[in-house]
Amino acid sequence: MSKLIKSIRGMHDVLPADSHRWQAFENTIRQLMASYGYKEIRMPLVESTDLFCRSIGEVTDIVEKEMYTFEDRNGDKLTLRPEGTASCVRAGIQHGLLHNQIQRLWYNGPMFRHERPQKGRYRQFHQFGVEAYGIDTPDIDAELILIGARLWRQLGLKNIRLELNTLGSNQARAKYKAVLVEYLNEHHALLDEDSQRRLLTNPLRVLDSKNPAMKAMLDNAPALVDHLDDESRQQFDKLTARLDATGIEYTLNPRLVRGLDYYCKTVFEWVTDELGAQGTICAGGRYDGLVEQLGGKATPAIGFALGVERILSLLEAQQEQVADPVEVYFLLLGEACEVKGLQLAEAIREHYPEMRMVTHCGGGSFKSQMKKADKSGARIALILAEDELSNEQLTLKYLREKKDQVSVKFEDIVTSLADI
Repeated sequence: MSKLIKSIRGMHDVLPADSHRWQAFENTIRQLMASYGYKEIRMPLVESTDLFCRSIGEVTDIVEKEMYTFEDRNGDKLTLRPEGTASCVRAGIQHGLLHNQIQRLWYNGPMFRHERPQKGRYRQFHQFGVEAYGIDTPDIDAELILIGARLWRQLGLKNIRLELNTLGSNQARAKYKAVLVEYLNEHHALLDEDSQRRLLTNPLRVLDSKNPAMKAMLDNAPALVDHLDDESRQQFDKLTARLDATGIEYTLNPRLVRGLDYYCKTVFEWVTDELGAQGTICAGGRYDGLVEQLGGKATPAIGFALGVERILSLLEAQQEQVADPVEVYFLLLGEACEVKGLQLAEAIREHYPEMRMVTHCGGGSFKSQMKKADKSGARIALILAEDELSNEQLTLKYLREKKDQVSVKFEDIVTSLADI
């Protein structure tokens, strides 16, 4: 007997019992983004490896340790996309969507990172992302945060808080970096191996360390907010004023720097305490230099992304998830009834495209079909047997309510189901 083939570690099937939750989330984001005037973009799963090296940064954990990279038959180095922003920018440049234009875009799909699998963090995970291009004023920063806040309300999620910071302009950050490096060198003995490496490549990433042994030292480190230029400070003040005006609560977190090299100015995270150590469920910020960095014209840009699996895990923890039940189960007894039943079923679906109806296939006795109807969770069974066929009528039987079954003429069945 051949060995059973299983899914790859960290890459999971979405089974029928769970797919309704994914569909409900996807419907919510589709309607939400349309209400804000954003349009969907779909990018390939595979990109040139150089795209992510140039955008994310060659000394990040993603590029150094986590990407699925391979050479194709032509010797080209390719990578399964680990995140969506770089691909979205590449598509925008390639197809002429960004220069001197305003674009509001969103995407949803699988990403790939070779991480240690744990709850809420998988090697194939799904990411919903929003990107806005061509607007350099803080009103678009506020809009993206408002979209996140509205999404939590529409999903019914609770206990999610917003953490906010600014990284300032490139010039301000360069001056701050010099001050930070001096401080970290004074405390070099307290740095772990990963932070010592980052000190030489990207010192701001040291602030992102989760090592508890370094917490006190990092808490006393110089704060970037004290080294902002006037323009960055004014822009951040305008953003917080807009959030205050729209009732969005937030916490200023001067240690929030985000893990990717391309961020500047506004950065933010939506955080929960209900998913253990992996508390960030949505994160984003400005990346005004990335379009130019990837070969396009200088273009202001901001975006955010969330992990769908984490959102669904949080929904599952906070709410009782109930699958969409079948509403009608159509029993067909005998070949002649099967032929007529298909005609009637299609007429019903023509009038009620949203109705969840199962037409029985595969034959079987009345008893066995009724068992399947009951197991499906349907509220109503439609029955078409020889007697009904000869009288050109259906029997309508209530499975979940104490109501008498009724006979309905073929021509009246559509109106009889109007209240289902």
